[in-house]
Amino acid sequence: MRTLLALTICLELVAANVAPLGKYTAVERRHWAFQPRSNPALPKFESQADKNFVRNPIDAFVLARLKKAELAPSVPASKEVLVRRVYFDLTGLPPTPQQVQAFVNDKKPDAWPRLIQQLLDSPHYGERWGQHWLDVVRFAETDGFEYDTHRTEAYRYRDYVIRAFQNDKPYDRFITEQLAGDEIAPQEQESVIAAGFNRLGPLRKNAGNQEVASSRNEVLTEMTNAVGAALLGVTLGCARCHDHKFDPIRQSDYYRMQAYFASTLENDFPLTDREARTTWEATVKPIDAQIKKMQSEMAKADPVKQEEIGKQIAQLESTKPPPPPTLYSVKTDLAKPSPIHLLARGEYTAKGDSVGMRPMGIMLPEGTPEDKDLQQPRARLAGWVTSKENPLTARVMVNRIWQYHFGQGIVVTPNDFGRMGGRPSHPELLDFLANEFVQSGYSVKHIHKLILSSSTWMQASDTKNVKASTDDPENKLLWKFSRRRLTAEELRDSMLMVSGNLNTKQGGPSVIVPIEKELVAALYNPTQWKVTPDPAEHKRRSIYLLVKRNLHLPMLEVFDAPDALVSCARRESSTHAPQALELLNGTFSNEQAEALAAKLAKSSGGKPEKMVDQAYQLVAGRLPSLKERQVAIEFARTATPHEFALAMLNLSAFIYVN
Repeated sequence: MRTLLALTICLELVAANVAPLGKYTAVERRHWAFQPRSNPALPKFESQADKNFVRNPIDAFVLARLKKAELAPSVPASKEVLVRRVYFDLTGLPPTPQQVQAFVNDKKPDAWPRLIQQLLDSPHYGERWGQHWLDVVRFAETDGFEYDTHRTEAYRYRDYVIRAFQNDKPYDRFITEQLAGDEIAPQEQESVIAAGFNRLGPLRKNAGNQEVASSRNEVLTEMTNAVGAALLGVTLGCARCHDHKFDPIRQSDYYRMQAYFASTLENDFPLTDREARTTWEATVKPIDAQIKKMQSEMAKADPVKQEEIGKQIAQLESTKPPPPPTLYSVKTDLAKPSPIHLLARGEYTAKGDSVGMRPMGIMLPEGTPEDKDLQQPRARLAGWVTSKENPLTARVMVNRIWQYHFGQGIVVTPNDFGRMGGRPSHPELLDFLANEFVQSGYSVKHIHKLILSSSTWMQASDTKNVKASTDDPENKLLWKFSRRRLTAEELRDSMLMVSGNLNTKQGGPSVIVPIEKELVAALYNPTQWKVTPDPAEHKRRSIYLLVKRNLHLPMLEVFDAPDALVSCARRESSTHAPQALELLNGTFSNEQAEALAAKLAKSSGGKPEKMVDQAYQLVAGRLPSLKERQVAIEFARTATPHEFALAMLNLSAFIYVN
């Protein structure tokens, strides 16, 4: 039995081509994601039909791949479909009937690029694309775990991200500010806020005695894992306990990357004068003293008593006045670095060899020494991440942009470019886009324009191509546009918009909306859920609602909003009964249906025929088909205005983008 086990292990090692003594084999170094970007030649075509399809290089690469599979692209989508599609892609909101009509009637040859530019300049663009980034970096405004303490100043990071996308901040600068804004520009609020990226992960807090070393290890783990998943698209965290089982990432790589954060400590930069802070400290000092005394009692109590005291502590915490405003960020303290060791199985008490700073070895020449310069460690890490020679960073970001336009990336696993992730469906196209991204000065909007001006993106989604449906049912080769459901935030925001209720106010502290009492009561500390008093604030876009890790809004949760505990590489699109129940019976959907009913009644004069046409133009961006019109008019004559409006908000034509 032992012989068989030993043989199995040997075979696995040979199959994995594991290199001895931490070196990297030729096979490991050949993995496509770690190779320098290529400069692929554009495919050429002979037929006029093919030439007509190729509006830009994207189409050339896509068409070449289709032809190789003996498939053909679909026909272009109608102008009505395209205008609704591009509004949702770039702003996350539906176009008004007037906006649809204006584009349909615009016969000028530059109508399409002008519309794209108009939407890229819209303030709603930053809100839409900022949400994508917040998914990736698992943004939330509470700590998670048992106490789920609120981070009252974290909203500033959200607003920073929205501004960055709105202003097309170069992506390399965007990354550098988030990794090391406090190091490179400590006097600039924008940079200090950006560095709050390093504090976005969940944070465990104990009411009793703190295991300081354990807590510090968890914080460093969160910082390190975020770099791998969000910025580099590799499962770096899988090497925390041992060498990566599939990718050429050694455990030493993990802790050498972690060493860049060894001197990073949380820091709240004050925005008020010393007198205001002194007054606040004097107010909370006796409260903190009482809490400390209770914590001491809690450490000696039995479990039942501990829970009781814990709730009393939470209640006492809620009596503190709001702290003076600060910038939720980090700082580098070279006098207090955490010693970084290899940890057996990731256990902080099982320390092995100490290590220093160094990027992942697979992307360096063999034998590259550790970084001995302790000054601005995260800035140097950012320099490596954003280097034009880094083969991962640009590929990962353009793949994310592509995914949000087409529903899936060229690499279908956006956070995993390793051996267990997907291989690129169009590798030459991926490198072309990454090169364009770098050469444009890391302009995200430049990549948008390329994608949105391609014939590939403009294809119809309702094609009946039997051969393509059979040969490529997942549409990986892009022979059509893939129809998609609205995301949770798009659905909520669109309901507010078509009903006339949307409050377009931007930025500022997050909004807490009313929610079922039973859900609030289930919180460890229900007093945390302090509803924003102004009802108008409750109708703002979803990106401005408080993201609480231990309490998700049912409307958003049921439509697959992420949990904000780990990086969300791609939103799922599930279909289940609670979604229908939420849309039909939910308080929010019924409130918007009531407003929509009043809006339609006023504009249509109560005439069913006119009301049906107007309702379809609002929710679907088009007039109804003949059959749709007949059915809707018949229903409108027998149903109440509220029932009719609610039915319109449940239409597939409203919930899906073609």
